[in-house]
Amino acid sequence: MKETFQRLRRRTLVEIVGAAARPLQRKRPDDPYHAVFADFIARVNDRGNGRILELGARGTRVDPRLSGFSQYVGFDIHPGPNVDVVGDVHSLSQLVSGPFDAVYAISTFEHLAMPWKAVLEINAVLAEGGLLFVATHQSWPPHELPWDFWRYSPAAFQVLLNRHTGFEILRAEEGLPALIVPMVRDVGTRDVHRSPASLGVSVLARKVSPPRADLRWDLTAADVVASDYPSA
Repeated sequence: MKETFQRLRRRTLVEIVGAAARPLQRKRPDDPYHAVFADFIARVNDRGNGRILELGARGTRVDPRLSGFSQYVGFDIHPGPNVDVVGDVHSLSQLVSGPFDAVYAISTFEHLAMPWKAVLEINAVLAEGGLLFVATHQSWPPHELPWDFWRYSPAAFQVLLNRHTGFEILRAEEGLPALIVPMVRDVGTRDVHRSPASLGVSVLARKVSPPRADLRWDLTAADVVASDYPSA
């Protein structure tokens, strides 16, 4: 009975916190996280008649604002709606035929066991000057377990997308502002709720060259993860 009461009390307090935060919420179009994707769409449409590859395409749909392409290819680790090619992004260049003029991945990079290898694979299928858009999380509850590996900041993408890996970052933004409320009494977390936090980060980059020849990672996801990506 005591445990049931504590769960109910916790749920009630969480709802109160959520309701109290609503006046602080801003409209979605004003958020930098979404603005970077709008920039990507505008650039793709300006180019016209390009080939587009979406990573993590299962259950998505082509954004209706995207019109400047001649071919769309949806790629995912499992078959499903909107998936044209099934496979692991860590082996992307073996599974799709480039070059693509644009590649994008939304809420996918946090699920990649080795994003540094994925970046090299993406470079291999992108055309010179091709665009890459990535939207992922800086803070977010665990999901798609056990395949939820990473959280990112704009600085993290400076490490992944640079002249050594063959990219130039055009824009990187934090977005989806949030507050983190600790659920434990601890000196180290006492003031965490006063610090700004972001749920999302998005980046727009351009391929400027192939990666350095000595950059390679021969391990596969199966070598380091002893499970399959959840299918539901």
